[in-house]
Amino acid sequence: MQTGKNIAVWFEIYVDDMDRAKDFYQYVFQIREFINLSKKSFRMYAFDWDDEVEGAGGALVKMDFNKPSTTGTIVYFNCEDCAAVEKRTKEKGGEIIVSKTPLDHFGFSAIIRDSEGNLIGLYSLK
Repeated sequence: MQTGKNIAVWFEIYVDDMDRAKDFYQYVFQIREFINLSKKSFRMYAFDWDDEVEGAGGALVKMDFNKPSTTGTIVYFNCEDCAAVEKRTKEKGGEIIVSKTPLDHFGFSAIIRDSEGNLIGLYSLK
């Protein structure tokens, strides 16, 4: 492994309904726009990222061979306050699986279910 770098560099969240998923993530995480990386065989909309900032980029992806899941890896999204994201999740029809929980000396976390059925983690310092 390279030193000085996080191991994760990219993630994909699989969706059944791209328009519904984009609407959910735009509202819940206050995202202004996505970057269209779609090809003929799949639809992919990346979350905006900056190569100059540390952290992984990722995208919503609709492919025939990958489906949303509640049993796979959980991606944690950085947010200002888990409680505020939980509120917007409920407003947009998502579900709170584990409400905002303190992590000793590390901030807070929560787990939500998105519009497609995926489990998504939340992390905040306050």
